[in-house]
Amino acid sequence: MNKTSLKKIIAVVGVLATLLLVLAGCGSSKKSSDSNNPSSVQQIKKNGTIRIAVFGDLPPYGWVNKEGKRVGYDVTLARKVAKDLGVKVKFVQVNANNRVDALNSNKVDLVLANFTVTPERKQVIDFAKPYMKVSVGVVSPRNKPITKTSQLKGKNLIVTKGTTAETYFTQKQKGVDLLKFDSKTQQFNALKNGRGVALADDNSYLYAWSKNNPKYTVGIKSIGPKSYISPAVKKGNKSLLKWTNKEISKLTKDGFFEKDYNSTLKPYFGKDVKPSDIILPIK
Repeated sequence: MNKTSLKKIIAVVGVLATLLLVLAGCGSSKKSSDSNNPSSVQQIKKNGTIRIAVFGDLPPYGWVNKEGKRVGYDVTLARKVAKDLGVKVKFVQVNANNRVDALNSNKVDLVLANFTVTPERKQVIDFAKPYMKVSVGVVSPRNKPITKTSQLKGKNLIVTKGTTAETYFTQKQKGVDLLKFDSKTQQFNALKNGRGVALADDNSYLYAWSKNNPKYTVGIKSIGPKSYISPAVKKGNKSLLKWTNKEISKLTKDGFFEKDYNSTLKPYFGKDVKPSDIILPIK
């Protein structure tokens, strides 16, 4: 074998060795990335706990009852998710306007706080498959009902910061003056105190709230586009997103959401809402 041929063989061997090192590095990097992600399925199982963001003042979705226990539609789902993952659940209470930050600052692994999917939110977090459908509604005093948006022109409309109701009226109903609050408790207290002529929020729990507060009525039952409620994870958390998608599909097929509706939502909604208004069909 001449020197030229030997040099070529050595060069080829060198290239192959380099490629193997690169591929090995990529594999270890992927493994390292997953193990270093505090919210990956692997790490959650290793820790034995999943941190789930929920509301603490929003019946019938997430609130603390008189006995000090967390209850509600989303809370029941959160406990089921933890059980199916084989871990304990740690609840982290959030407001509507800090749900995204809770994910991005690694304070929680998953958000189950009546989180509506929007194009703006999809840019900064990842949503799993939806488990509910809703739209914006408007509740007002029964003796001075608001039944059309023209009645809101130049008037104070109460909303919670970071909600789809705030986004809709900011973008599509610019003649309405928005009075914004940080929490659901604050916004409903403001309505009771007459600080606005009406309050806008997801129609499903406005039905529940007005049922418990008969002096008020949902005069505008649906406005704007239909929306969907989904679990949310930090952007790029592929392992938890994949697991959650499979979980939502499984729970839908198993009838979990219908059972959850009948036990936690139906008593609050009464006759104004049917299960098919909330629950998504099996695909």
